[in-house]
Amino acid sequence: MKKVLAILLSLVMVVLLSSCGSAPQSNVVNVYNWEDYIDESVLEQFEKETGIHVNYMNFTTNEDMMVQVRANPGAYDVIFPSEYCVEQLMAENLLAEINYDNVPNMKYTLENLLNPDYDPDNKHSVPYMWGTVGILYNTKMVDEPVDSWAILWDTKYMNNVFMLDSIRDTMGITLKYLGYSMNTREPVALEAAKDKLIEQKKSGVVKAYQVDETKDKMVQNEAALAVVWSGDAQYAIDLNPDLAYAIPKEGSNVWVDCMVIPSTAKNKENAEKFIDFLCRPDIAQKNCEEIWYSSPNTGAIELMGEEYTSNTTMNPPAESLANCEYFHSIQDFIAFYEALWGEVKNAK
Repeated sequence: MKKVLAILLSLVMVVLLSSCGSAPQSNVVNVYNWEDYIDESVLEQFEKETGIHVNYMNFTTNEDMMVQVRANPGAYDVIFPSEYCVEQLMAENLLAEINYDNVPNMKYTLENLLNPDYDPDNKHSVPYMWGTVGILYNTKMVDEPVDSWAILWDTKYMNNVFMLDSIRDTMGITLKYLGYSMNTREPVALEAAKDKLIEQKKSGVVKAYQVDETKDKMVQNEAALAVVWSGDAQYAIDLNPDLAYAIPKEGSNVWVDCMVIPSTAKNKENAEKFIDFLCRPDIAQKNCEEIWYSSPNTGAIELMGEEYTSNTTMNPPAESLANCEYFHSIQDFIAFYEALWGEVKNAK
């Protein structure tokens, strides 16, 4: 009988401990963000002002992040997906609606980023940063106007072009160059983009497909041209004045990285406090000046003044954005994209 009682008591303790482990922690917020995508002093400031501890974790791609969110319900309170992933996470019922009574600083969001088609009425997402995809080029190596994606296929720049190792971005800019939407599902258009990229690779123009290392290699004058995100372009330009950035006339991707709350978040109110804190103009300014992506925050833009507003990499004119598009989710079509991308990467 004593052994039975001991076993029963042990089981009760296991259940109690498990329950305690899964209970919300009132002084914690679990944040999952991109690498190098925040001023780390902001995290310390939030903790000091609120008493809420930030468990801060990083991911490197949207796709990696989505795998982790699906596989680990309850592990994250705030995540930072791009707009097409917001759309997909909503479709899978993986996002909570945000209580904007707890996020009053949302009022500082740029009007053109409100009520986006990927999340009508911003029910599930708050813009964090935005930007474009374009061409970073070395003005000492390129002596012609950089106004079209066509220059990336010019054999004059043999072994001198860095392409993004990204299905959506690289297929997307090629589709725009050929006159199609970046979100097309038309097999003829996608096959044409694949063939164009294989042509580019076989010609010897492409030096490498890469992501994070491109900006530093461009600073070191290791290539003439590179497909990059605008924030990486600004980082490189600050370190090498011979570099410049252009959004080609055919159009490109304009993207928004958002702050969202998973539907399984254990600390939703803390998540909303954290999001609101990042929307505060002085905090949004700190983050913008640290990572140099475009700010969606009118208060931060006012604080930064002409240094920001006159910078066409971070604050492109309306005409540069006229032919740009948001990406939309292609999750139900991704296998087709991946097959085409595999052909491009394996081409000799």
